[in-house]
Amino acid sequence: MKRKPEWLLKKVFFSQKKELETTLKSIGIHTVCQEAMCPNMSECFSKKVATFMILGSTCTRACSYCNVKTGMPNGYVDRDEPKKLSQAIKEMGLKYVVITSVTRDDLKDGGSTQFILCVNEIKKLDPKINIELLIPDFKYNPNSLESIAKCGAKVIGHNIETVPRLYHLRKGANYKKSLEVLYNLKKFNPNIKTKSAIMLGLGEKEEEIKSSLYDLLDVGCNFLTLGQYLAPSNSHAKVKEYIEPKIFEELGQMALDMGFEYVKSSPYARSSYLAHEYIS
Repeated sequence: MKRKPEWLLKKVFFSQKKELETTLKSIGIHTVCQEAMCPNMSECFSKKVATFMILGSTCTRACSYCNVKTGMPNGYVDRDEPKKLSQAIKEMGLKYVVITSVTRDDLKDGGSTQFILCVNEIKKLDPKINIELLIPDFKYNPNSLESIAKCGAKVIGHNIETVPRLYHLRKGANYKKSLEVLYNLKKFNPNIKTKSAIMLGLGEKEEEIKSSLYDLLDVGCNFLTLGQYLAPSNSHAKVKEYIEPKIFEELGQMALDMGFEYVKSSPYARSSYLAHEYIS
């Protein structure tokens, strides 16, 4: 694995991580920030923003860049999860919540019902809390996508992750179908803001990035995140290049000039990093 450059040596504040773990362990729910030991964690928590992962920790797909364990949950869903999530949000005093999940191809609706139940519980807790969803493709089920689009979330994201040439890294995914997910979300609810992200450093070329950005704009995508891919281990897809911060700045400005409403583009930018800033 290539050695990380100096600009990718951001540290986690472990004292804050320990405090969070104590709170969430008693409830029985986890954040993506916590599971990934995200270096952005302290920044987001200090601004009352967090990203929760629902529907368990086992994904039914096995993307080459992802460290989430894969397997077959056999239809299991924690029915108490929406209430646990609401309790965690209350105890953490959050004002902006991002909810994501593993991919659950074993569920008929892909897990969309659980997302909606979580949104409903949060709205019961405090209708002023802003909710963002980062969804899988739900097996491209139009009924699931329509339900999600109309569930009350303010922002709904679906990441295309990379350029078409590298889509072999996304097991079970299809580039054109992923674009259709974003298109259908906007079709079912023109008032929502849609969002997507691309990882850089997998060997993509600038013209490929630009082409994908135009594809996103063509399906009405409002918000964009560009961040550096970091391989979880030597057994995952290799980092082909560490992109310099200056290049991220240039790509971010290019995306804004192309027509995106808001863009975060930096080595440590992630889909849910300081997510509230996209709509502030």
